[in-house]
Amino acid sequence: MSTSRSEREHQLMSGSIIALSMDAVQQANSGHPGMPMGMADVATVLFGKFLKYDNTDPNWPDRDRFILSAGHGSMLLYSLLHLTGYKAMTMDQIRNFRQLGSNTAGHPEYGHTPGVETTTGPLGQGIANAVGFALAERHLNARYGDELVDHHTYVMAGDGCLMEGICQEAISLAGHLKLNKLIVFWDDNSITIDGSVDISDSTDQLTRFKASAWNVISVDGHNPAKIAAAIRKAHKSEKPTMIACKTVIANHAPTKAGTSKAHGSPLGAEEVEGVRNAIGWEYGPFEVPEEVYKLWSRGGRKGRSSKSEWEARLNAHPKANDFNRAVKGKLNDGWDEALQSYKDQLAKDMPNLATRASSGNVLKVLTEHLTDMVSGSADLEGSNKTRTPSTPDIQAGNYGGRYINYGIREHAMAAAMNGMALHGGIIPYAGTFLVFADYCRPSIRLSALMNQRVIYVMTHDSIGVGEDGPTHQPVEHLASLRAIPNLHVFRPADAIEVAECWELAVRRTDGPSLIALTRQGLPALRDDASENLSARGGYILSAGEGQSDIVLLATGSETHKAIEAQSELRNHDISARVVSIPCMELFLKQGEEYVRSVLGDDLPKIASEAGIRQSWDGLIGRNGGFIGMRGFGASGPGAALFEHFGITADAIVTQAVQMLRI
Repeated sequence: MSTSRSEREHQLMSGSIIALSMDAVQQANSGHPGMPMGMADVATVLFGKFLKYDNTDPNWPDRDRFILSAGHGSMLLYSLLHLTGYKAMTMDQIRNFRQLGSNTAGHPEYGHTPGVETTTGPLGQGIANAVGFALAERHLNARYGDELVDHHTYVMAGDGCLMEGICQEAISLAGHLKLNKLIVFWDDNSITIDGSVDISDSTDQLTRFKASAWNVISVDGHNPAKIAAAIRKAHKSEKPTMIACKTVIANHAPTKAGTSKAHGSPLGAEEVEGVRNAIGWEYGPFEVPEEVYKLWSRGGRKGRSSKSEWEARLNAHPKANDFNRAVKGKLNDGWDEALQSYKDQLAKDMPNLATRASSGNVLKVLTEHLTDMVSGSADLEGSNKTRTPSTPDIQAGNYGGRYINYGIREHAMAAAMNGMALHGGIIPYAGTFLVFADYCRPSIRLSALMNQRVIYVMTHDSIGVGEDGPTHQPVEHLASLRAIPNLHVFRPADAIEVAECWELAVRRTDGPSLIALTRQGLPALRDDASENLSARGGYILSAGEGQSDIVLLATGSETHKAIEAQSELRNHDISARVVSIPCMELFLKQGEEYVRSVLGDDLPKIASEAGIRQSWDGLIGRNGGFIGMRGFGASGPGAALFEHFGITADAIVTQAVQMLRI
């Protein structure tokens, strides 16, 4: 049967994806060829006919976003970036797939490879990030209009992504918010690493998505015309759309197509040759004829035309300056003066407040003056204090608000915030209890890995939550979060430190921040806010009298107990220096001279924190003292729990006296 010109062009274009993907995996002797081969037809239709992009400007704000949630199939994305003319994705990079120093890592890495929108690989993260991307698009559209913001977010996800728990959190949120510019292609190939999907899952995915308020379309994933028709239909939907693409993993492979053997291993030389014959690919490894490059270049030319038209609209837009400021991640003018005025008032008033309440107060100032801040909570707003008068609700059809009701979806909340930050134009922050950082952890880690300005508000940060009992009392959480590289963990001690930590978090552009806050009230410790002392991570809060005999370090709710202990130690003729450590990560980045000036050279040290000792030995040494948690708590009034676990000024004094006598 003869083929039409369009069919022949499609075969060449999809064939180039298949050839590059299997050749790269074969040369690396490592990787996942099956998914790129199975989804090559879908990708060809999407990139060839629909995706809006400019390969000369990968960061064009109004481009469509393409997210490969099934990140193990990275050669699909790398092949597309190379074929569509992204300069950084040379053929040498394709040849060096999965090799040290290349930008073609085994899973797509944001920041290393132009055209990669987000780091994927941990399954389900991409589809949840995409909810954030799509929500950011709708929010910025409400702020700046169709003229500047009008694009789609496309996702390719596999069975593994859909099985992950984060996926259900994400799709139910997207359905609730009617994010109709979000389109997910499900690679329905019925295969996982261990074999057929039916050995582990029986979910009717179409019914599941429909139940989550999605538009659902089923197509043959190897029929270009039907794929294109499905995308056109999705563009008209008032709901997010899932296009179920029935595919064959490692399509065209003579013996491995449709089997788990093609999921995560090279096909082998004989199988690769069989694929070449099956698709009529007459070229050698890593060889693409000029004819095929020309076919792929058509989408780029169309995208550059769209961008030129967009730039003309931007230049004429009354909000152009504010739009450019927002997408570049720059802060509004005047916010820092307003915050300083607020801090100066705190120094005068010296309020006794729970730090969660102090956080809520400083957020009123920040959100009034920083218009890109978008807040939210995982159904704990009354506790987290993240909503302000400047942050009305975002709901379906009303995306101009600045507060997201995430519901009880901590993991999707964190992943969606990553998506919003990656999209640009938004500074996302949201809250839950510190103990539920465990539910967010994979996405917090990715915030840090991708250097994204995402702010996590974690209240009820210690045993001080009291009556809720040990399930809600964080013990190991501060230490475990400090173990994440590039995450700044703040635990402020009073209202001024809270304001300082928030200032540092919103200024930071190279990574996330987590602010741990108390439920219980804390006394004011400082009467001067002229300098942000928290900026160095740790500082001498109270120097004591004369030459110091011992150093008392503390964070958060234990800092005022160190001050009390300092006073009591005077009765023992002991001069104690009190050091506040609101952010251990920042303190450890300071020069040795500063650290020694704060901690002293050879002075004995005691740290106090309502957590475990782990992470403190770098400051206090193996022989240093630690007043903290020795195990899980029990239900009962918070004050009694503090006494039970010895986090008291008397306990600090007793240990200090013992250490100095030794």
